[in-house]
Amino acid sequence: MTPHRHFLSRHLLATVSLALLALSGCRRHGFPDVPDGYREYAYISNGGSNTVTVLDLVTVRPDRTLQVGQNPSGLAVNPRLNEVYVVNTHPAAQSGSVSVIDANTNRVAATIPVHRLPYMIAVDPTGHRAYVPNSGSNTVSVLDLDSRSQIAEAGTGEQPGVARVSPDNRTLVVTNRGGNSVSLFAIAPEDAPPETPALRLRAAFSGCPGATDAVILPDSSKAFIACSSGHQVMAVSLAAAPGSWPARQNPSALSDHMLTLLDVGLTPVHLSLKPDGGEIFVSNFGSDSISEIDTWNNQVGGTYTVVSKPVSGVVSADNSNLWVSNFSADSVSLYSIDDGRIVNSIHTGSQPDAIAFSADEHLLLVADARSGDVAVIRTQSKDGPALFTMLPAGKTPNAIATKVIHAEKKK
Repeated sequence: MTPHRHFLSRHLLATVSLALLALSGCRRHGFPDVPDGYREYAYISNGGSNTVTVLDLVTVRPDRTLQVGQNPSGLAVNPRLNEVYVVNTHPAAQSGSVSVIDANTNRVAATIPVHRLPYMIAVDPTGHRAYVPNSGSNTVSVLDLDSRSQIAEAGTGEQPGVARVSPDNRTLVVTNRGGNSVSLFAIAPEDAPPETPALRLRAAFSGCPGATDAVILPDSSKAFIACSSGHQVMAVSLAAAPGSWPARQNPSALSDHMLTLLDVGLTPVHLSLKPDGGEIFVSNFGSDSISEIDTWNNQVGGTYTVVSKPVSGVVSADNSNLWVSNFSADSVSLYSIDDGRIVNSIHTGSQPDAIAFSADEHLLLVADARSGDVAVIRTQSKDGPALFTMLPAGKTPNAIATKVIHAEKKK
């Protein structure tokens, strides 16, 4: 969950304890076959109970509950190792932490101290490093995931919330909610001399009220930032690599520059990027709508009404469908991108927030922030998408990450 939605939820949600649903899960009857030994899990951070719920996505049932630090929030998976990371905010402490979950055993293997009030974590494409913005310290921590330690930190704007690593692993984008700005850092290459700083501030741009969520295009050419205290999305051109085709064509491409501010709906809290990078869908919490951004032309193609208080979204791998959670309607909506309209709506638990696909996208998982459970939706069947089952989580679940467990790899 983005920091804006985390703070929003803390004000909107009463910590209501509801009876958990039966622990017995449903088998994947009628789903695609998986190889023998295939394992896949979903991890849900429960901010109100200091736990992470682990769900087995092969048998579709709870696996276990892990005790982590206080107020766990953001989650990330390692693309190289069978590890999952959860950020512990520790609101009353002088420092936060990151719990390292060994996904082979689904046990907490280590805890990495960071600084004050972290909420999110970003893992780089190599799986060697991670970045944690510390909103209470105005810094970002650089973590070495092999040694499980903090190795550096860099100053940011006020109250940094979200970090994103570009696919080419050259740029770290950090949004500063309190500073109404975005910071762009150059990431040191792995073969850089030891004295090279892990992060170097390359540029900063202001004028984005309540900057929270961010996405980076697959070609690492642009970043888009949600200005959640207003009604705009900022588009920023990211510096091209020296000697690259864009740099050869246009020398100005070697520097970062702000492109434009795009008018969307009120309180844009989440950005859903199509896998092909061609469009972004903005969840406008304050105006019950989604906006569609053409990333090539930096233009808003349209804004469309959804049910009530859209808060999170995810686009299918074939770029055809957008799923949106409706925080105040206890439902998720299926928006057909090709048709430009809502084609289905499915009931969930109370106050659905974070959503995520299973690896084969036959399951959509929805964390229900108020009712403390996860709605499991079957996305493909002869009768269309439908609720498959409800599985228990802890209090105030606020983020989901899924991980396929591969054969053990050496570090």
